[in-house]
Amino acid sequence: MGDYSTALKFYQQALDVREKYLPPKHRDLATSYGNFGSIHSSMGDKSKALEYYQKALEIRELSLPTNHPDKANSYICIGSVYDSMDNYSSALSCFEKALEIQKLTFPENHPDFADTYSSFGSVYSSMGDKSTALSYYQKALEIRELSLPPKHPNIATSYNNLGTIYSSMGNKQKALSSYEKSLEIKQACLPPNHPSLVTTYNNIGLVYQSMSDYSTALSFYEKAYEICEKNPQLSQLDEAATTYNKIGSAHHSMKEYSIALSFFEKALEIQSKSPNPKNRSLAVTYSNIGLAYHEMNDHQKALTFYEKAFEIEQKSLPDDHRDLATSYSNIGLVYDAMKDYTTALSYHEKALVIREKKMSSDDSVLASTYNNIASTCYEMENYSSAVSFYKKALHIREESLAADDPTLATTYNNIAAAYKSMNDEYNALAFYEKALAIRLKKLAADDPSLATIYTSIASLHNLLKDYSNAIMFYKKAIQIREKSSSAEDLELGTNYSNIAIVYKSVGDKTNALTFYKKALALRLRKLAVDDPSLAAIYTGIASLHYSMDDYSNTITYYKKAIEIREKSSSSDDPELATNYNNIAVAYSSINDKFNALTFYQKALAIRLKKLAADDPSLASLYTGIASLHYSMDDYSNAITFYKKGIEIREKSFSSDDLELATNYNNIAVAYKSIKDLTNALVFYEKARKIRVQRLSSNDPSFDSPLLPNDQSQKLNELFRQNARHV
Repeated sequence: MGDYSTALKFYQQALDVREKYLPPKHRDLATSYGNFGSIHSSMGDKSKALEYYQKALEIRELSLPTNHPDKANSYICIGSVYDSMDNYSSALSCFEKALEIQKLTFPENHPDFADTYSSFGSVYSSMGDKSTALSYYQKALEIRELSLPPKHPNIATSYNNLGTIYSSMGNKQKALSSYEKSLEIKQACLPPNHPSLVTTYNNIGLVYQSMSDYSTALSFYEKAYEICEKNPQLSQLDEAATTYNKIGSAHHSMKEYSIALSFFEKALEIQSKSPNPKNRSLAVTYSNIGLAYHEMNDHQKALTFYEKAFEIEQKSLPDDHRDLATSYSNIGLVYDAMKDYTTALSYHEKALVIREKKMSSDDSVLASTYNNIASTCYEMENYSSAVSFYKKALHIREESLAADDPTLATTYNNIAAAYKSMNDEYNALAFYEKALAIRLKKLAADDPSLATIYTSIASLHNLLKDYSNAIMFYKKAIQIREKSSSAEDLELGTNYSNIAIVYKSVGDKTNALTFYKKALALRLRKLAVDDPSLAAIYTGIASLHYSMDDYSNTITYYKKAIEIREKSSSSDDPELATNYNNIAVAYSSINDKFNALTFYQKALAIRLKKLAADDPSLASLYTGIASLHYSMDDYSNAITFYKKGIEIREKSFSSDDLELATNYNNIAVAYKSIKDLTNALVFYEKARKIRVQRLSSNDPSFDSPLLPNDQSQKLNELFRQNARHV
């Protein structure tokens, strides 16, 4: 069985004899050519098969009557090759010609009609028109049940075909029932180690695997392999390799990737030894090995095996064959995993071109392709394209899946994440809520994946300043994570930090501090003492203590954050500059002017390196430093730094900005302190002009002490309105 080279040798001998002794258009020559076509088809050499089948047809057209059954048989053979080459229109045309001949030749329920209807079913199934395929398979079964004995192998074949189409339509129970009927007939009419039983056991296993009943699936795959082992002709043939692939596939679904790989390698070993390996079967095995390596994160090996599969397919299949699309998609997913998103996208797009051409617009595989492109676009931060492709996938899935299917929840979640990245909080929230509604139906109330979606929804409510809902959803996430076996999970620490930030936003400092400390305790247990994420928590706790006027603890926690960041980040890290600035403010609050100035200067040094010279944040820093110099009676430096702050604010803020007015006021006070009343008056007038425009006449900013008695009344009036250092 399967020794194609020997078969070809004997067929060639028969052909040589016939060509020597028979006329060139004798019908027996057509039989020889048909045999050659059959062998080349089995070997996967479709172009050779087509060539020989067409030679057979040419002779039969010339030598046989119009309605001869052998002509119909030729058309069916040619149509089957076209079907395997995805040339569906040519395949259908051939089957229609065969049917036309049969209608002229046979009675209504002749078994040959069933064969032709089955061929039609196969084409429509390949085209993705499942309902039409089903109707043809049912017609074939009807005829066979009327014209053949009840336990005939062809009836078993019809049930097998129905099982395959029901399986592809997602109707697993009907698929299982059909396969079981097929098995029952085969067990009654075939020897116990017949190859056809291998196919049926494998098909039943596939249905159980699709139902996630892996142990039952494996039991059927093992029955298939027992037959292969007992039959020496099968044990080293494609049937055995196919069964190893199926067993490997079940272990892969169980996430037992190394076991899966061992079975895929056994399949490859058989195929490598075969004198006539079937190209497509070998390509499947290479793809399976690639898939196992992909899941094991050995991306280079995965790529190598996917490329081996692609090389075979490229040589033996048309450019737009579906199997090529599968290889493009697999290779794209590996490049995704390697974070080479540009290359990944190019492969996903190649897969899409084929699938949009070859598949119906509602095919689930097409939805997966759209989803792959969307995910890659998301990683490339092309969020609008990500949303567009996720929605294409969603449109197919909403039409074909149950309203509470988990796949829909995943798609809704992905769209929400993309909208969130686009800062479209309202659309993001709408899609997260759709995802949540499904997951609440399908999952246990304490399922860890719910914690993730609660966290996402909470963060959106926080962005929308809906703090009560933010707190509510963070609490839901925390409740699940505290109960789960991973109560020490760092995600729980993140939830503690996030809810602390929200509590701080609503002024609930007690709860904010409580949750910050929980986050800190968890992370100190799980992380190294100098882990960079601890710096963020120390900073949060420090800022809370500052808001509670607890400056000692403020400084303690800022120092902890600074110590980590000075070790772990570059010396010009902006977060480090922020910590320097904040600890400076805290030192200033306890009147430790020396330390305040030291840290302000450290913050300034970093920001001058990292920011443009006129960045608005520098204005605030210059103002803080100027204020310190003023409090230390260093009026010259106070004026210098106030000027730097003013120069930036005059360029980047509106001319009536109140911060600018404050700077004008403060530099005026500094000029007054060095008796430069001219400059003092200029800046007081600038400050007064803004405040008159922006503030009510009884605002406290207008109250201030008088100048000394020797100044003019005009100056006294202006200083009464403005003279206060802020």
